[in-house]
Amino acid sequence: MKAVILAAGEGKRLRPITSSRPKPMIPLLGKPLLEHTILGLKNVGIDQFLLIVGYKKEIIKEYFEKASHQLKVKIEYITQEEYLGTAHAAGYAKDFIKDEDFLMMYGDLFIDPEIFRVILQKYRENNYEGLITLLKVDNPQDYGIIKLNSKDLVEKIIEKPLPKQNAGNLANAGIYIFKQSIFKAIERTQKSIRNEYEFTDSMQILINEFGGKIIGCNINNYFWNDIGLPWQLFEANKFLLDGKKNQIFGEIEENVKIQGNVYIGKGTTVKSGSCIQGPCYIGEKNVIGPNAFIRPYTSIENNCHIGMSEVKNSIILSNTSVPHFNYVGDSILCENINLGAGTKISNLRFDNKNIKMKINKKLVDSGRRKLGAIIGPNSQTGINASIMCGKKIGENSIIGAHTLINEDVPSNSLYYQDSNGNIKKEINQF
Repeated sequence: MKAVILAAGEGKRLRPITSSRPKPMIPLLGKPLLEHTILGLKNVGIDQFLLIVGYKKEIIKEYFEKASHQLKVKIEYITQEEYLGTAHAAGYAKDFIKDEDFLMMYGDLFIDPEIFRVILQKYRENNYEGLITLLKVDNPQDYGIIKLNSKDLVEKIIEKPLPKQNAGNLANAGIYIFKQSIFKAIERTQKSIRNEYEFTDSMQILINEFGGKIIGCNINNYFWNDIGLPWQLFEANKFLLDGKKNQIFGEIEENVKIQGNVYIGKGTTVKSGSCIQGPCYIGEKNVIGPNAFIRPYTSIENNCHIGMSEVKNSIILSNTSVPHFNYVGDSILCENINLGAGTKISNLRFDNKNIKMKINKKLVDSGRRKLGAIIGPNSQTGINASIMCGKKIGENSIIGAHTLINEDVPSNSLYYQDSNGNIKKEINQF
């Protein structure tokens, strides 16, 4: 069996994290999301992959042209030139698949790899034309809902159903297994009201016009996340850290306290007076301390410096510096960021209400009582800058000394405080 992974999307709702990389290439615990997926599939016997790429495709290709040899897998690429829907993207795989059965999934999913074993077993036991993974949801009106018959076979697919349609609450979880016959249905698929070729329409055609049988497989007992919003990365990070064993490959100086499961990579030095509370991941060639306080569920990639500062439940990407008297809580710091001495990030409202974040110009409730900031790549702050909870700072931006950030900062911006204490904004300066 081969695997097809749809990885062409831009991930606009994740900006500024995706300003410098496609969503499947966001790293967690030393590997891009996409590599975690490929490893999970390889462990169930799949070693041939087709990646449908688009946005910043060169980053995906460059990484996996090297990594594929270490992973001992074969990877091919096809560029989706126009974004005309999931069926359009899947159609690219026909020549790659030939006459084999294949697994297809969205490249922005992050899941428990045990799901692959479960669905392959169910598919092989039944040997129908297809399998679709399903999740029970509380808000079916926001999803593509799958109606099953008494034998767990797909009866009808309803996109964002109205309550009066009584469609149930089993949502499409975005992982499929199909025989080659699905491509006949894709060829007959017409554009939807969204002006796209929908894969769910292709499945309905397979059922209605070709008599194909598609079995549903509920995966509610396993971790599943579509990484559609920035704070969902914390959930994926937690899942990985909870399964990470204690391993120390770096240098630990005297008077360092390490509690719980902590991974420290090669070339990393943890200096005297530091305290690290697991679960925690610290990659390679980092300098931690002296007197750093790294709290649970923090992940730090490579070549970072965390000095006399406190970091809690945060994701810090490579080449970033948090050097002097900083507090970073429940935040994501992208690559090549420097925080000036005394920079603090707020992560809690006085009223303890959920924190909202602006996504595509709309305020979205994160469902989280604690949520700090998202700081885009190549940005920096001056001394004693303060960033309020739920705010985003775009890539390539500078926040001046003593400046309070209480709104999202666009990319390529300079925000600073003048001599009268007023906040000045210069946008598109770099």
